[in-house]
Amino acid sequence: MNSSLKNTPPTNNTIDIKLYVFKLLSYWKLFVITIIIGLIVAKFLNGYKEKLYNLETTISVKEENNPLFSTGTNIAFNWGGESNEIGTVKVILNSRSHNEKVIDSLQFYVDYLVDGRYRLEDVYGQAPFTVNLKLDKPQLFNKLIKIEAIASDKIRVSVDFNETSLNDLISYKSDISEQPVEKSMFVSKASSFSEEYFVNTEISTPFFNFSIDVKRELVVGESCYIRFSDFNETVGAYRGVRVTDVTKGVSIIKLEFQSSNKNRIVDYLNASVKKLEVEKKALKIAFAVKTKTYIDKLFVEEEAKLKSIEEALTDYQTDNNVFDLTKEGTRIFGQLNKLDLEKETIDRSIQALDSLKRYIQINRKFNKRITAPATTKIADSKIPLSITELIEKSLEREKLRDQVKDSHPEVIGLDREIDRLRSILIENINTLKKELLTTLDGVDKNTGSYELELRQIPIKQQALVSFNRNLFLSEKNYNYLKQKSYEAGTAIAANVSDIKIIDTAKDLGNAPIYPVEGFNYIVAVMLSIIFPLFYIIIKELMDNKIHSVEEIESAYQIPVLGVVGRNTWRNNLAVYETPKSSVSESFRALRSNIQFLFKDRKDVRAKTLLLTSSVSGEGKTMISINMASVFALSGKKTVLIGMDLRKPKIFGDFELGNDIGLVNYLIGQKEMKEVIQTTKVPNLDLVLAGPVPPNPSELLLSEKNIEMINHLQQNYDYVIVDSPPIGLVSDSLELFQYSDAIIYVIRQDYSEKGMMKMIDDKYRLGEVRNISYVLNDFTLQNKYGYGYGYGYGYGYGKYEGYHENEKPETMMSKLLALIKPKR
Repeated sequence: MNSSLKNTPPTNNTIDIKLYVFKLLSYWKLFVITIIIGLIVAKFLNGYKEKLYNLETTISVKEENNPLFSTGTNIAFNWGGESNEIGTVKVILNSRSHNEKVIDSLQFYVDYLVDGRYRLEDVYGQAPFTVNLKLDKPQLFNKLIKIEAIASDKIRVSVDFNETSLNDLISYKSDISEQPVEKSMFVSKASSFSEEYFVNTEISTPFFNFSIDVKRELVVGESCYIRFSDFNETVGAYRGVRVTDVTKGVSIIKLEFQSSNKNRIVDYLNASVKKLEVEKKALKIAFAVKTKTYIDKLFVEEEAKLKSIEEALTDYQTDNNVFDLTKEGTRIFGQLNKLDLEKETIDRSIQALDSLKRYIQINRKFNKRITAPATTKIADSKIPLSITELIEKSLEREKLRDQVKDSHPEVIGLDREIDRLRSILIENINTLKKELLTTLDGVDKNTGSYELELRQIPIKQQALVSFNRNLFLSEKNYNYLKQKSYEAGTAIAANVSDIKIIDTAKDLGNAPIYPVEGFNYIVAVMLSIIFPLFYIIIKELMDNKIHSVEEIESAYQIPVLGVVGRNTWRNNLAVYETPKSSVSESFRALRSNIQFLFKDRKDVRAKTLLLTSSVSGEGKTMISINMASVFALSGKKTVLIGMDLRKPKIFGDFELGNDIGLVNYLIGQKEMKEVIQTTKVPNLDLVLAGPVPPNPSELLLSEKNIEMINHLQQNYDYVIVDSPPIGLVSDSLELFQYSDAIIYVIRQDYSEKGMMKMIDDKYRLGEVRNISYVLNDFTLQNKYGYGYGYGYGYGYGKYEGYHENEKPETMMSKLLALIKPKR
């Protein structure tokens, strides 16, 4: 070998992706098992966990006014804007008082249950009967009461009492405005109760009082449990309804609720919305009733006032014999009435402008409900145009705000534009108000001038004008209040609710939102892959064994001579007793390869092969026996020397005793010919180690041992030396000089990385020559190699029927193979 290569340590900076892929694929059984287990667990959890469903209903919340009324005359007229109606509705839907009314109307505190696979299942809406409670009478609290059909019209009611004989009772009141329930105690004398009753008949006992109303004909044997739960706890469980806006800026909200029973969700949502609709309508009617009552009171007062004025006018006319106004009086009377009407109109416009100004100053969101007062002067001004532009910018901002944050430049720009429009609108309102006040001053001045003219006419005419003027104003107020009373009465009769149901809650076969079966299966598969991956990674990081030829080649410079398969025969005489086995083939391949180590030999003495290893248990003795056998069976006179004096093993495979051997010769007890034994293997002689000596190192390095080796080299074709492991003792290193070739045995999945560093360093420095590694106990199924082995003379398992099966697989071995990958 080139010296420059010997002095260069092996390097391998590339990552063998294919190797890692094969490593993972070799664990396919582990992945299959974990995935199956994961899917089983996911299936169990999907069935075990209680299913939750989510249903919804959509409603519109908008202040509805009678379209027959104008905004200027409607009794409920306001400036509109961002109504707080939505916020109020959200609070009401989650309030305790509202849910108490809903739960009470549905009697959700009565549970209908059946035995399920994992738990008691809620069958509300599916039970064949309903419980008709006798309110204000006691019911057994929080105990399972079994209702079993024993005939189509007959049931058995049974219950087990508490062992302490003390049982809680609960009474549900028909009026829940105060305390909705009362609790008491019942002392049971028996441990249980069981009686038969006909359906639709009252069941009256000291501990429960109800009747069973069937919805269909009962089936004999079917049973169901009922349970009376705490009213307040039930209300609390249903206060979690989720109320969200469908779209910002639109008065449409969506109600969602989650439960394990879809029938309960449907009934609860629809009943909650219906209750809200009724209450909101009742509130509007109450407002209209109060308004009409107040208007009617003013109307009666104004009617009495008008009657009094009419009587006073009649008396005055009769007493003073003045029945008609003069021409001058009629003129002044007409002008004053005209000015009074104009003043009233201006006053209302000023009040409307003040209200609009307050609204614009307080609010920052505006919608289409802002309306300018229905007066000519305001309609002709710039205010309606400013209001329209302000609404458009506000809606544009709200639409943009759904997509970006307040800090977005476009939102900031719209805020500035809205502030500018608000300032302009307030300025226009102030300007218009000043104009109206100026006009009002003019009206007051004109009224004063006509009142001055009134004082110039005769006194009787002055009084008659005053009476007629008061009568005119009283009639105007009387007619106005009469109109408002009519509107209030119509509002009561034609009242519509602010709540409009768009979509009712309905079971459309909705799949459960929890557990999500498909998601659980995906998670199970992912975890079933991740956990084995972590196991494999940790195992690989902690692994310090030699597994493959390529690991040896990448870490060390000593070449690999070949591989030897796993010997499953009953002893180490695999080549002799199973010549057609794959292990025998691997030794024949080694016999061919090892000739390259002997090619430099010039003399005719025996070729000497020394076998060693790092530690005991790596298969050095097995390879020594079979290498000797393969040479002997090829017709070569071969001798196998057992020089592992500390732990001799060879004698057992040849069924010989270890009483006489190399040690006896080295200490002078026996002659050389006495320690050489023939074996049942043709052409193979054997020198056993003999009894374990106290000084094996000194014996192996003695002159007699060297003499024996030289003698055997002169009389045999091949000398095979089974030497001690050099990782434990240094005996073998001293014997290297007497060998022609050295085999260093490494056992797959047994020898640790780094054990061969010492011998490899000596090889790199030129201190050891003609040495090669042999990978023992090699299995092609091992996950650390792929494709290797054939080039090294090991190919068993590739072609079925070509080699003899050394050991048939048992059922137990197959089961164990599923748990642990083959090496």
